[in-house]
Amino acid sequence: MDKTTKYTTLSSELLFQNPYWNYRFDKYILPNGETGDYHFVDSRGSTLVIPILEDGRIIMTRQFRYLNRKFSIEFPGGGIKAELSPVENAREELHEEVGYSCGKIELMGTFNPFNGVTNEICSIFTASDLVNIGSKPESSEEFEILYFHSNQITELITKGELWDGMSLAAYALFQSKIKN
Repeated sequence: MDKTTKYTTLSSELLFQNPYWNYRFDKYILPNGETGDYHFVDSRGSTLVIPILEDGRIIMTRQFRYLNRKFSIEFPGGGIKAELSPVENAREELHEEVGYSCGKIELMGTFNPFNGVTNEICSIFTASDLVNIGSKPESSEEFEILYFHSNQITELITKGELWDGMSLAAYALFQSKIKN
């Protein structure tokens, strides 16, 4: 049996919608032939940007995360807006969150942040040839802009101070690419 058609969707219901994702409820046929229920986040995807300054420092943000009730150090990024491509969204997030535009942006790779809960694909970009143009955060966002050398980011990870899963995955992808 073809693995892509292993599960047959019987019905799909939209339960909630916002500008970044839909919450859906599907009924589908399980491998044993029984009917199963699946609740999931249906996403247009997301982008993260690893902005690299000329001196090699990497720009990150520190922001309060409501669900965890604590501050998080992260790469700039966010859900893909309906009218934007992943690269356009990455450029917008770079401007919005850290106040930079870039002359060069390169796709590093993609990953799914939580494949049992969402179909989201996160695209990871590096940005260079940066120019500070001032940030324009959304009304729900407040950022502290931070600058780190690569060894400092590794230290933050080791100490558990950088705990955002998407930033961890992006940094691992980045590290694997620059070592090759």
